[in-house]
Amino acid sequence: MWKRTAGAGAMAVLMAAGLAAQQQPTFKSGTQIVSLFVTVADADKRLVPDLTKDDFDVFDNDKPQPIIYFDSSIHPITVVVMLDTSGSMTGTIGLLRQAAEQFIIRLLPEDKGRVGAFNDKIQFSSRFTSDRDELVTDVKELDYGNGTRLWDAVGASLEELKGIEGRRVILVFTDGDDTESRTMSLGKVIDRARTDEVMIYAIGLESNYFNGQRMVRSKPDSGLRKIADETGGGYFELSKTADLAPTFTRVAYELHSQYVIGFAPTQLDNRVHKLTVKMKKPGLAARARRSYVAAPDKYSVGDR
Repeated sequence: MWKRTAGAGAMAVLMAAGLAAQQQPTFKSGTQIVSLFVTVADADKRLVPDLTKDDFDVFDNDKPQPIIYFDSSIHPITVVVMLDTSGSMTGTIGLLRQAAEQFIIRLLPEDKGRVGAFNDKIQFSSRFTSDRDELVTDVKELDYGNGTRLWDAVGASLEELKGIEGRRVILVFTDGDDTESRTMSLGKVIDRARTDEVMIYAIGLESNYFNGQRMVRSKPDSGLRKIADETGGGYFELSKTADLAPTFTRVAYELHSQYVIGFAPTQLDNRVHKLTVKMKKPGLAARARRSYVAAPDKYSVGDR
């Protein structure tokens, strides 16, 4: 049932998609727009519903852009749930399985998921599926190992999402630093996630475990926050295992409570452009991807 992979492959080629596609809705006569999935929360970190496009400001390289696409409906996702099963997780794996199941059972009928595990090797379940019972079974069959190939695992997840149309997401969990990645680094993963336009959520856990000689306290890799921030996903750093299930549940709710806003690009210079989303109402905070590649082969210049 499980497939093993050595690491990430070639860069994914972005596919054109329609209005329901992840990052590229079509506007007017086939014009592509730069779109962003945006999470909005108030000062108490509660998700905020019922906003309109007039509540948002969007900036491309700090220049304000007219919003020409807005959608508050739920968009189906294809998600890889990639879980750390290295030695430091031995005493916590049961709670991690239960937490991942809380995410899986909240997937909607049109969503698809796949389960992965990483340690000194990287494994994936056999297929993407909407069958939540199958996904829960896959979580229960996670294998153990030594070492933590974190960035290789994220890179391999990007490769598994290659060629899949629609909205693509990676949810990665770890309790430690990357120790054994062979082909990917944090920088390479960020570059590829930006190019492929994949949103990455990350959950990190501080962990206490016996390494065979003494008790060790590990902290999650500091790159997790950076990759989540860059791609518009959330980062959650936990110190209590009791917070695992509520956090996985929170991610599921966020992914089904986001706004899609878009603008027509006007300068296609093959460079990385800075993206900023701001809220007009005080007390609200927006989270979205922070950049995109302004490539002519991905976008058409929009009518302005």
